[in-house]
Amino acid sequence: MEQRIPRPRIADVAREAGVSKTAVSFAFNSPDRLAPETATRIREVAEQLGYTPHPVARMLTQRQTMTIGVLTPQALSVIFSNPFFGAFSEGVALVAEEHGYGLHFISPLHGSLARAMSRATVDGVVAVGLSDTHPEVEEIRRSGLPIVLVDSSALPEHGSVEIDDVGGARAAAEYIIGLGHRDVLILGVEPPAPGGADPDGVTARRVRGYREAFTRIGIGIPDERVLVGPASIDGGIAITDRAWEDGLRPTAILAMSDAMAIGAMRALRGIGLDVPGDVSVVGFDDIDLAPHVDPPLTTVHQPIRRKGEEAVRLLLSVVQRRDLAKPEHRRLETRLIVRASAGPVPSHRKEVAGHRD
Repeated sequence: MEQRIPRPRIADVAREAGVSKTAVSFAFNSPDRLAPETATRIREVAEQLGYTPHPVARMLTQRQTMTIGVLTPQALSVIFSNPFFGAFSEGVALVAEEHGYGLHFISPLHGSLARAMSRATVDGVVAVGLSDTHPEVEEIRRSGLPIVLVDSSALPEHGSVEIDDVGGARAAAEYIIGLGHRDVLILGVEPPAPGGADPDGVTARRVRGYREAFTRIGIGIPDERVLVGPASIDGGIAITDRAWEDGLRPTAILAMSDAMAIGAMRALRGIGLDVPGDVSVVGFDDIDLAPHVDPPLTTVHQPIRRKGEEAVRLLLSVVQRRDLAKPEHRRLETRLIVRASAGPVPSHRKEVAGHRD
């Protein structure tokens, strides 16, 4: 049987170099604490012996995991069913990998984000779609762990990335109004539990934008015309089916996510309605699938991948230069992309276009 050669240890390097084990540790982790010639000599001895620092031990010494946490408000099985999150994660991964960081997706464990966070060892967190008052966000803040908020109300002491939700939603509503629509249904994204609805979160901001456009022409959008559900294709199907079962007959649907908009179109087709012949649909996100559905989806474009990239850049600016970095707040622009899923109010509905069913 071949005899296994023992792995060189830090004590072996210290003995051969005539220094302490602490000096060997400094040579690899904090060389500036040694004279340059001493650090060089220790590393040369280590190379001759075949010694390399154990990665876990080195991580503990440096108090770094080289891992970024991505905190999500819902289970990953739900989150990844929305193509938006896949594109966002692509942007996150691109910048993280460029800097040698891994990713740890943190979602509710048995319904508890707190339980999931207690098991996560990360250098910082990108929190997606969570209110600044959400319990887990509060816990991270108290711990001093660097955090960047995405699609949430900004905190002065933490970095954030958001888009012009109000302006994007207003543009979508103005387009629908220009086509003659007055009777609309809004599909909103349900708030994450247990934080509840964020009064300045994504859903609230987009509702504000839609309502601003209609208020300008003297029409209000009552709360019963704002239905919320999961930001997924299935979520859009379920909400639209429920609306029709409840007797709602809008001429247009404004969805806060493309996945929900695509679900709405499928539901309408299942009811026997044509898009946009009977009902117009406008989404929000401009996911990769949007131009390829039938009909191609009119939507509000937001730079999804860039949002992920910017979030990680802001986080790493704090993680890597904690004493120097000042929190930054970045707001990205949106724009309306006109395709074929929205059209004029159908002639057989024009007589009721300005009234509620």
